[in-house]
Amino acid sequence: MDRPVAVVTGAGRRLGLETCKALLDRGFRIFALYRSETDGLCQLADRGAMTLQADLADPESVDTAIASILEHTPIVHLLVNNASEFTADEPDQQALARQASRLFQVNSIAPMMLMAGLTEALRKGGREPHKPALVINITDIFVEKPNPKFAAYCASKAALSNLTLSYARMLAPDVRVNAIMPGPIRFLPDHTTEDQAQVLSETLLAREGGFDCVVQQILALQDNHFMTGALIPVDGGRRLA
Repeated sequence: MDRPVAVVTGAGRRLGLETCKALLDRGFRIFALYRSETDGLCQLADRGAMTLQADLADPESVDTAIASILEHTPIVHLLVNNASEFTADEPDQQALARQASRLFQVNSIAPMMLMAGLTEALRKGGREPHKPALVINITDIFVEKPNPKFAAYCASKAALSNLTLSYARMLAPDVRVNAIMPGPIRFLPDHTTEDQAQVLSETLLAREGGFDCVVQQILALQDNHFMTGALIPVDGGRRLA
């Protein structure tokens, strides 16, 4: 019970999984929220993480996950809102409206629900002198440089970016709230060779960053207790291209 407590969404794969592994290495007690079963979740469970199924597109499921976390711990030291959906805009207006509603729920409303629902637990975690608790929201460089083919997605991440600033003011001084804005970290399986070449041509460092570059920034924010309200790009310079 003396171990620090972290809640990570989208924990079953990719960045969320690597984040959980790094936090376990640091001695954290992990609540790993996921939507679909993966082999990675078994790895986390074998290391002592508590895995909780939650569909962030369903507000009731988010509420259930929050209640389950609070049943097991009154204190949270770190919340990483990592889970995300990324889809291109639907061409049909009605389909686009439904899509946008889902993207806002997953990418901004669910993180807001978690920040609000865990506020008191985070405040308790941040009452150790000079060590406030921490929320990290994973947004996107599209917050500053939106892609018109993904307008709904970009808007949902921009909402989360603004929520980061609001909650940084709201939860200070016991809780710090920051955002990390990734760029081309790791391509998805459906990215073609042409897609990858195009993205890398628009990235100053001309390579993928890998998940570790974001994990390192998460750990750096954990270590630096004098940062809040920061929106930090980890993008290889793509936003400048």
